[in-house]
Amino acid sequence: MSPPEMEDGKTSSTPKESLSRCWVRWSLLTFGWLNVGLGLVGVVVPGLPTTVFLIIALWAFSKSSEKFQKWLWNHPRFGSSIRAWHEHRVIPYRAKMLAALMMASGFLFVTIFVAETLILPLVMAVILVPVSVYVLSRQSTVPDKPAGDGGEPT
Repeated sequence: MSPPEMEDGKTSSTPKESLSRCWVRWSLLTFGWLNVGLGLVGVVVPGLPTTVFLIIALWAFSKSSEKFQKWLWNHPRFGSSIRAWHEHRVIPYRAKMLAALMMASGFLFVTIFVAETLILPLVMAVILVPVSVYVLSRQSTVPDKPAGDGGEPT
């Protein structure tokens, strides 16, 4: 039995390194499936995102399981949203508006019903304003392919 190959083409010669990599792989697989589960809950629970959890799951699977990575990438329902984000950083218009509405609602709820001082609303504003600007500034549709070359957009 030969030692497992590492990413740089070298081989790992110690059982400790092999065990460590095995532990990391299983941790990433577990983390990936946890995010798939959260994404599926987001399908039925209003306000809970779906795609962001699936993007995180795709990352975890890319480090731990090519089989599950391909499954998620080619999923008939969720694959197109994942590919649109990965290839073009596209967030659909409806998702952007829902994200902005949920952030504003959460901010107002905390400000009116939870916060006793202005510290918590200020901290939330410092976090939510840049996040909102980022989300709302992303494209809403995949750009058209350049005419004539039939290749990937640049």
